[in-house]
Amino acid sequence: MSATVTRDDEALNEKPVARDGDTPELQAARDAEERARKRTLREALGGWGLLTPALIVLGVLVGYPAVLMVIQSFTNLTTKNKVQGTWPDFVGFENYVDILTQSDFPMVLLRSLGLMVVITACIMLLGTLIAVLMTKLSRWARILVSVGLLLAWSMPPLASTVVWGWIFDTQYGVFNWALNTITGSSNFTNHSWLANPWTFMAIVVIVVVWMGVPFVVFTLYAALGQVPGEVLEAAALDGTTGLRRFRFIVFPYLRSVFTVVLVLQVIWNLNIFTQVYALQSRGGTASETNVLGTYLYRLGAGDYGMTSAIGVIMVLILLTLSIGYIRNSLKEEEQ
Repeated sequence: MSATVTRDDEALNEKPVARDGDTPELQAARDAEERARKRTLREALGGWGLLTPALIVLGVLVGYPAVLMVIQSFTNLTTKNKVQGTWPDFVGFENYVDILTQSDFPMVLLRSLGLMVVITACIMLLGTLIAVLMTKLSRWARILVSVGLLLAWSMPPLASTVVWGWIFDTQYGVFNWALNTITGSSNFTNHSWLANPWTFMAIVVIVVVWMGVPFVVFTLYAALGQVPGEVLEAAALDGTTGLRRFRFIVFPYLRSVFTVVLVLQVIWNLNIFTQVYALQSRGGTASETNVLGTYLYRLGAGDYGMTSAIGVIMVLILLTLSIGYIRNSLKEEEQ
């Protein structure tokens, strides 16, 4: 190893040999080119040396499970194989065919995609409106709003879902009491909002949006601070106000940040689990309210081949939804 390092060092430090007939200017240019080449090589070796530990960690924590998941998706691996220590059989694409034709996975997938679209749209819309509103508030009002958002953001998902579950509780829920008080009747006494799949999903939307808005607000509010003040003043002098000013003046400065936040929200909202599972345990019907996360969890009790195939499909869906952002990022790096 030492001999190899020594030879590499000697190669990097080796001086270029002068050629017969070279003028001093040509020799100087050749020397400068050689030094630049060695500097580039040295910087590349240093960069890869710094990246190697991170690449090893990613390979162990991400690469190995991903490869194992893909391999298991083509087998009939079950708990029985793990207990008995036997090898599973190779079944090819049978798991994928069964998922798409003989299970309720297509309905769960459509339900998860629809829920993701609604939640993401609500979070991005409310987050953008509140972020713009915070730029118009006074200092103390902005601090008060920030504290409230931080409290909602810092609460663990399970704890916040339990609180919202009590709000919509059948017997002791504040929501039923408020509706009875407003209507002056007892029509909503012991009314179960979680038993109906549509109202169940509406509550899920409320819980997830309530927890997801603060991240969008703080991120976009920080990005709004990067918009030059003279640009806004010029737009005001030109008579551009309201929605037109945000669309044509402000939003171009937010586009890159907005895109990143949007992609993250799509990924997170398609993988929601805690909120749905906690509300199902309080009265929801699992078969009618499952999303990808809960469906995968309930199915994964023993059929690892099937759950691995679902995991592969989820990864492909997320990559498809994120490919636009990845392509734009690569184009920006090239420019």
